[in-house]
Amino acid sequence: MWCRRLSHLQSRLQDLLRGRVTCWALQQPNFKSLFPLAIHWHHTASKSLNCVWQQHEDHFELQYANTVMRFDYVWLRDHCLSASCYNSKTHQRSLDTASVDLCIQPKTIRLDETTLFFTWPDGHVTRYDLDWLVKNSYEGQKQKVIQPRILWNAEIYQQAQVPSVDFQSFLETKEGLKNFLQNFLLYGIAFVENVPPTQEHTEKLAERISLIRETIYGRMWYFTSDFSRGDTAYTKLALDRHTDTTYFQEPCGIQVFHCLKHEGTGGRTLLVDGFYAAGQVLQKAPEEFELLSKVPLKHEYIENVGECHNHMIGVGPVLNIYPWNKELYMIRFSKRKQNMVNRQWSSSLKSYSHERTLLLLPHHGTSNKHRESLYKIA
Repeated sequence: MWCRRLSHLQSRLQDLLRGRVTCWALQQPNFKSLFPLAIHWHHTASKSLNCVWQQHEDHFELQYANTVMRFDYVWLRDHCLSASCYNSKTHQRSLDTASVDLCIQPKTIRLDETTLFFTWPDGHVTRYDLDWLVKNSYEGQKQKVIQPRILWNAEIYQQAQVPSVDFQSFLETKEGLKNFLQNFLLYGIAFVENVPPTQEHTEKLAERISLIRETIYGRMWYFTSDFSRGDTAYTKLALDRHTDTTYFQEPCGIQVFHCLKHEGTGGRTLLVDGFYAAGQVLQKAPEEFELLSKVPLKHEYIENVGECHNHMIGVGPVLNIYPWNKELYMIRFSKRKQNMVNRQWSSSLKSYSHERTLLLLPHHGTSNKHRESLYKIA
């Protein structure tokens, strides 16, 4: 069986009348001189635009697209995308962040259609598209899903009748690659059929998607039940649900499995959507989901077989979530690789209880890899 490890290929304003607040229409700029900078409200209203903003001493508050956002002035100045501050060819900053005054405030702010213009004390003008501000605000990120997914068990997946992609179509057409990637991103697994059982064709397929990651096993490797490496996967023992490379600081994002030859009986593959299981935990036992997403575990791989001598340690929680929107993006779960001595949990009994909640949820499917980590070539 040739394996590949590839790097992982996406209301209301608070207190309108807090402090001294004065409102005016944009077409009356002469009133600006009557009020201090810190507490100015600005309103625009039209069929195409409804935007309200307020200038505070240390931050800018904006209401747009049903979202209330807060931006520190230093953040706004640092994220200027003008030619002198940002290199659009390299997509990197040219501005020295350390040179920005932490107490900076804009001299003036004005709106033109859907663009805000900030003039800074040194005369530099920064323009911000309103939609860009929503997209890059903390509040906007909280509402955004990085990667839409379809969570599944056996019944859901079978009813979906997700089609496989033919090998030649996958290699030679954009449509074949697109269909494969859509299946993979939505379901976390995808299948390619009619792949010749050779190392060369397996490599060609893998490189169609991404660069191949170097590991302690190599870029690609063959394994069978001969115990040539110090891992249970090289034996005839059954493997329960797990994710691979939990002992890497950054576990592999995509895995490719290609069965080149099968003799005898057994070898059935169990596929489980770990995200579906995690969703059930969140729904039925939210306090256990919270613990599984916050408490880091140490995973170890110790190998001393033949010429192979490796000791690797990876640390992280079972459930990895984005802190701004609580979206799950990775599962690090392997009972075989968890450190058996230094488990830093507040309660050992509680830790086993929480993990068992995840493990004992009904699972029906056909491998034990987490979403966005595996596709199988049949």
